[in-house]
Amino acid sequence: MTPRGTASSARTARGRGRAGRKGAGSTTTSPGSRLSGIDAARGLALLGMMATHVFPTFESDAQLTPTWVGLVFSGRASALFAVLAGIGLALSTGKQRPLKGPQLGAARRGIALRALVVGAVGLSIGGLEVNIAIILVHYAVLFLCVLPFLGLDVKHLLVLAAGWVLVSPALAFLLRPWLLAAEPPLQLGHNPKWEDLSTPAVLLGDLFLTGYYPVLQWIAYLLIGLAIGRLALTSAVVPVLLLAVGTVVAVLAKWFSVVMMEDLGGRAALQASLLNPSYPLASLLQVNLAGVNQTGSAWWLASSAPHSGTTLDLLHTSGVAAAAVGVCLLLGRLVQRTGLDVLLPLRGAGAMTLSFYTAHLCVMAALYGQPLPSGWTVEGIYWAQAVAILILGGIFAALAWRGPLEWVAHAANQLGRYQPARIR
Repeated sequence: MTPRGTASSARTARGRGRAGRKGAGSTTTSPGSRLSGIDAARGLALLGMMATHVFPTFESDAQLTPTWVGLVFSGRASALFAVLAGIGLALSTGKQRPLKGPQLGAARRGIALRALVVGAVGLSIGGLEVNIAIILVHYAVLFLCVLPFLGLDVKHLLVLAAGWVLVSPALAFLLRPWLLAAEPPLQLGHNPKWEDLSTPAVLLGDLFLTGYYPVLQWIAYLLIGLAIGRLALTSAVVPVLLLAVGTVVAVLAKWFSVVMMEDLGGRAALQASLLNPSYPLASLLQVNLAGVNQTGSAWWLASSAPHSGTTLDLLHTSGVAAAAVGVCLLLGRLVQRTGLDVLLPLRGAGAMTLSFYTAHLCVMAALYGQPLPSGWTVEGIYWAQAVAILILGGIFAALAWRGPLEWVAHAANQLGRYQPARIR
């Protein structure tokens, strides 16, 4: 017979063991346990994307001279948004120790259902009359595409990400002309909406290869984000490492592209292939190659232009994203030490990006094609939205509330992760 005290101790030990295992693999985090630096980086990405939506990225002259908004934010803000998506997936699936077995399966189901919510929101607002490329449907598809990789550790993720960065742009370069030559071309020419589900081949071709955010190459951002999220982000060393390595990668990628395009004649060859000496290729290479027919010359692969989807573009924008995450994590540590939460509005905005992004698009759709209200400027329209988002985000963060669309996505996630208790 086992003494009562020994049995009680054994039960307590087993209970602690189960509690410890649950804590290690739990994917539910309280608002206070969130990494404030990650939410702040997400808020920064949102404000950057909004800037490219509101402000012109080119001047109205014949050469399409880039504006400072185009030079700073184009391609980089959306890439940061995608990398942070990968980080968020890593944080919700075990952080440094990826979930395994039934827990991983439950996490995949939850993420898949959350992706369906995001995709449904994207398809619903895809019909808005607005001159903005909406990322939400692509974002949802990216979530689904990386489900098989959620159980990988940081080493395997880095190897896979490196291969993806190298191979996917070349594969896209080879496949894109074939898709564009199809009848009808597998390209939407507009934001995905519910009606496009009736032409799945065109929709998938656009989402993966011919659209503004080609999923085939953009998977690399989520893989890099997953790898970053598997690091010890709460340590003092990792943020500094992200800042240093990200900066070096970003600078080297841009430098190598300049050498290839300017010193070795890449840009001149592309300009000649366009058969139009006045085509403003130099400006487009600095700001945005989306919509440019990048076929016929392998020199397109030597570009690091924003939204070109090349290896050097992926490396440069991923490096910028990693450095930005490092800076925000360092600021989060500083805030934690001082006790003065100056990041509250920014991290509040970052915790509600789905709601705020959707609201921003609705505002821009209401203004699209209309003269500016009396006394308003483009700058005023941007800052009115930015200030409103920061204030509302700060209030929601202070009260530990979820945004309305975040609440729906969270409910879908929890539904997918639900595992009925087994009867023993």
